[in-house]
Amino acid sequence: MKTINKYSASSMLIHWAMALIILSMLFLGLSMVQSLAVWQVEAIALHKSFGILALVLVAIRLINKVVTTSPALPPSVPKAQALAAHLTQVGLYASMILMPISGWLMQSADGRHVSFFGLFTLPGLVSKDIETYAFFREAHGLIAYAFLLFIFMHVSAALYHGLIKQDGVLGSMLPGKHK
Repeated sequence: MKTINKYSASSMLIHWAMALIILSMLFLGLSMVQSLAVWQVEAIALHKSFGILALVLVAIRLINKVVTTSPALPPSVPKAQALAAHLTQVGLYASMILMPISGWLMQSADGRHVSFFGLFTLPGLVSKDIETYAFFREAHGLIAYAFLLFIFMHVSAALYHGLIKQDGVLGSMLPGKHK
């Protein structure tokens, strides 16, 4: 049986597209709550649209994960690090799902629509209620901070493997030749 040492092209494309979208969304979201600038209305509309896109992409990503083979971690990775990698991955996926859903629920509870670039509008998920809105607004913010922590752990581990260990883990998600 052939050993897989690279992610598929589809996995890499989805990974890097989502990384760009998610990091942009997180930083835009953090800046929006700190600002009353004139650009905030447009920023919120973009944030909602890209949130829908991120939710669709995570669904595609999960399907892609099932139908493609992923490289295994090198045998030199200690079991505790492998467990940490697995738990971080679970946290990342949970965050990728919970962030847009909590945002959608928050907007629904505030009686606001969630539009996808003006092309269509998602249905409301809950009735308008200030307490429900407050709950999902707080949840959305807490998930964002957890998401940032998971991203920091993920990027730190990737850089550790790529720059210090040089064991091929980072290269498995980068295009081009791999050892």
